[in-house]
Amino acid sequence: MGEQDINDLPCQESEHVRMRREILDDMDEEFELSLHDDGVSESLDDADREFRRIYFRELIRLQGELIKLQDWIKATGQRLVVLFEGRDAAGKGGAIKRITQRLNPRICRVAALPAPNDRERTQWYFQRYVAHLPAAGEIVLFDRSWYNRAGVERVMGFCNDAQYEEFFRSVPEFERMLVRSGIRLVKYWFSITDDEQEARFHARIEDPLKQWKLSPMDLESRRRWEDYTQAKEIMLERSSIAEAPWWVVQGVDKKRARLNCIAHLLSLIPYEPVPQQEITLPERVHHPDYERQPTPSSMIVPEIY
Repeated sequence: MGEQDINDLPCQESEHVRMRREILDDMDEEFELSLHDDGVSESLDDADREFRRIYFRELIRLQGELIKLQDWIKATGQRLVVLFEGRDAAGKGGAIKRITQRLNPRICRVAALPAPNDRERTQWYFQRYVAHLPAAGEIVLFDRSWYNRAGVERVMGFCNDAQYEEFFRSVPEFERMLVRSGIRLVKYWFSITDDEQEARFHARIEDPLKQWKLSPMDLESRRRWEDYTQAKEIMLERSSIAEAPWWVVQGVDKKRARLNCIAHLLSLIPYEPVPQQEITLPERVHHPDYERQPTPSSMIVPEIY
């Protein structure tokens, strides 16, 4: 007897039970992320447990609104770019992950560029970022952006004074040009305290699942905290323009930062619900002369769970 398709198995569960299991499975993805963020959740006090319940409820509600935003972006041909900047371990990645978690990756994608190669270093500074800008009906989230020049490149000496000054002369015009072309540009800076960053770095050192997040550059940023502070202050002052102002997210509390960031992003875009066509599942076509062939046992993944 050949391997049966799951659709061929006798129906042992009602459709209602199956749907509930599917919904719970989707919710568990978020629970898994949050449980790992919290560490031992049993150590939380009553107030933290209560906010955790609020967090999940609000996150799912806001993610529902993000889907409406996505549908509106696609239907109207809008283009949205969101920049996520901030200190190492400030929570940018966690916020991006929650924004994209339930969205269509063909519409909403993340651009996280590596260090420029030898060829890219000879290009116009903004050139490699331009290649990742959205087409009509797309959203691009930059996990760090062209503001690397105002931050890590300045602090670590990867650019000279002339390049640094040219960046601040160019970036306002570059961003105005993007906005004039029809791109909606939103810029977030995730802010955390000195003590909070140190605690998060220690947590990453002790957690094998997070050690990959600590690069030599991240570790060096601890020593140069004040240099990065000064660079950030100059950046916010010299590059916040009316067409694309900076927005600062208070990131010491990760969960509140995520909710606040998503809610604020939604408030900036005048999206509206898009009418959806009713979806009808077509009947499966059965061919009496078709006989399913057995799957070789050597191809089947062992069921160890």
